[in-house]
Amino acid sequence: MNETAIRHFKELLIKQKEELLEEFKHNNSFGLDVGMNDSIGELSGYDNHPADIATELYEREKDIGLRENQMHIFDLVNMALERIEEGTYGYCLECKKEIPNDRLEALPYAQYCMEHQRNNHISYQRPVEEEVLYPPFGRTSLDEKDFNGVDGEDIWQSIAKFGTSNPPDYFRDGTDYDHLYIESWEPEGYVDQVEGFIITDMDGNPSEDQVDITRNVAYEAYLENFEGEEGIAEYRDHLDK
Repeated sequence: MNETAIRHFKELLIKQKEELLEEFKHNNSFGLDVGMNDSIGELSGYDNHPADIATELYEREKDIGLRENQMHIFDLVNMALERIEEGTYGYCLECKKEIPNDRLEALPYAQYCMEHQRNNHISYQRPVEEEVLYPPFGRTSLDEKDFNGVDGEDIWQSIAKFGTSNPPDYFRDGTDYDHLYIESWEPEGYVDQVEGFIITDMDGNPSEDQVDITRNVAYEAYLENFEGEEGIAEYRDHLDK
């Protein structure tokens, strides 16, 4: 890298450093120079509504993140200026090859070339809580325990049918809008298919000695599975006995 280029990038770094210092000065270190209670104009936030305090805490956490990011960039700028003085500026710290000028124009404080840039991959680390909650709905999902009652997954399905945050294109397999939740096809209120359309009294006996049939989704599925009329006839014969 020639002297003209080094002088150019040094000017960019100095300018960026001055801008960072000016920003810290005008925003009071992203508001962190003032206590959280002071920022809401109260001596104590103890008597405030928990939701209001949670909002203030969230904003404070965001300010901390913004400040740490700016301080990190500030440190990188200082280290880049030190490398200029040492005569090592513009070279990748990993492979020692010259960093392209286009990259330095975008990030004058760049330490690595694109190939050796650190942390340039998406993190696949997951919260440790997922190990406890796995499978979905964790300990409240009893499907694998041969349980036919209402569990946590069933409660979720009852709510999710009214809408979730997932857009229609989240399901790319042609599922219609009425089935945009987990296992929406799962029967509700019955286990065997025939129980979904055979009408009996509250004790499970045929109403007035007559079996009625509701032609619904369960009924259509029953026919499509080739159980059809013969299966219904067998069920009638069983009840007649």
